[in-house]
Amino acid sequence: MTAPARTSVPAHTSAPVDGRPARRKPPRVSTVLIYASLVAASLVVLVPLLVVFLTSLKTSGEVADGTDVLGLPHDWLNFSNYGTAFTDGHMLMAFGNTAFILLFSITGTVVIGSMTAYAIDRFEFRFKKAVMALFLIATLVPGVTTQVATFQVINSFGLIDTRWAPVLLYMGTDIVSIYIFLQFIRGIPTSLDEAARLDGANAFTIYRKIIFPMLRPAIATVVIIKGITTYNDFYIPFLYMPSEDLGTISTALFRFKGPYGAHWETISAGAILVILPTLLVFLFLQRYIYNGFTQGATK
Repeated sequence: MTAPARTSVPAHTSAPVDGRPARRKPPRVSTVLIYASLVAASLVVLVPLLVVFLTSLKTSGEVADGTDVLGLPHDWLNFSNYGTAFTDGHMLMAFGNTAFILLFSITGTVVIGSMTAYAIDRFEFRFKKAVMALFLIATLVPGVTTQVATFQVINSFGLIDTRWAPVLLYMGTDIVSIYIFLQFIRGIPTSLDEAARLDGANAFTIYRKIIFPMLRPAIATVVIIKGITTYNDFYIPFLYMPSEDLGTISTALFRFKGPYGAHWETISAGAILVILPTLLVFLFLQRYIYNGFTQGATK
């Protein structure tokens, strides 16, 4: 005679007593704190965006009233501020300048960063440890302390008020990209290099045909992070490209700040136009960012 099967009771519930339903244990304090912190962090991020969106749909009179920043606009279809921001802010030209800077700076960062990481990991040379130490020290130096010297160097090259000034600066100041590429290259077996050398391949051929194609996750991560950082930067374009026809999307919003105040409804509409591309790119490609960091950290 077989024994009756036992029913398992989940750990978070208590066994039924006298036919009454089992009681769930109350959530732990740590769980409540985790969810509370997530809700608070979400509010910190979303409330300013909500204020900007609501302001972009208001008229100048509603904004001047300023009684309630979270107050709803009278007309939810008031898109005139977006038209003003796009035309008067020369957004189309700003998007073109930004695209030019993004294309060349990201391409240069990927090529230079991957080559630098390949040379550091695969070659033994004198002062290798000193080079690595200098890379780490460079991350600790505040950027504002070198701005005078950097401006003098760019001015000596005759690149002030050209689109090549920010391109050169964005290409040469990215230690994080080198670190990401370095973590991935360390996970590529050196046996592939040795097999290629037996077939007569030189160092550059190994990099071009073996190393670089295997860096696709790292390249996607660097492109997204570098692209968003360059896209949102205001200081470098404002300092090195003062002409109005060289404005980027970040400096284009500054045009609406007049001597007697700022047109906040128009600035808010322009900010929404600027946020939308990066938001869409991040939503579609966010898994590459997380996968790139986690894979690079575990290699």
